[in-house]
Parts: sequence; structure tokens; C-alpha cells
Amino acid sequence: QVQLVESGGGLVQAGGSLRLSCAASGSTFGIITMGWYRQVSGKQRELVAVIASGGSTNYADSVKGRFTISRDNAKNTVYLQMNSLKPEDTAVYYCNAFIVRVSGSDDYWGQGTRVTVSS
Repeated sequence: QVQLVESGGGLVQAGGSLRLSCAASGSTFGIITMGWYRQVSGKQRELVAVIASGGSTNYADSVKGRFTISRDNAKNTVYLQMNSLKPEDTAVYYCNAFIVRVSGSDDYWGQGTRVTVSS
């Protein structure tokens, strides 16, 4: 099992910044990608950004140029630096880890951290 603990959410004014952190613990061997998704009530969870163990990244078009994902493999921690925040970035942000093992693959999720951007 893998546990993901997120931190760093909160309330910020439009144009401001926040940094989210997600620390993975437990059976973390085999983590391929870690990333951030977000969900607004009543809508599907959507990808925000993902980073592979080798460092390659992928971003949603809506956050490109504003958000930066980074990863500390030694600490099994992923970060999301969010700049120039907009009210439409308001959501619950979930950390994700995708793990591949001999027995198969698994997705793990954190409990979510709320980000609220006021106009």
C-alpha cells in the first residue's frame, strides 16, 4: 500500500500563488508517475500536471505557463507551484501516484486539498 499526504491548499486572491506538496510513503518502489488532478463539485476529475520518474512532464493546456510540477525522487514527494492563479483554478486538488509492479499496476490517491481563488 501507498499513502499520499497532501498539503499547501488554501484561499488566495486571483493573481496569487500557492505551492502544493504531496509525500508518498509505504510501498513506494515502482512509482512511475506522480501528478496532480483537480475536481470541481459536479464535474469529472481532470489532469492538472504529471511528472515521470525520469523528469518528463505533461500539463493541462489551462495551466501551462502558470503551474510547474516538480519531484524529489529521494523523498518520494511531488510539488505543484501554482502562479497567476485564477478563480477557475478553484477546486479540490488530488495527488496521484501510478505504480507498476510485477503483480500489476495501481493508482493511488491522496485525500485532496482545497484551493480557493477569490476574484
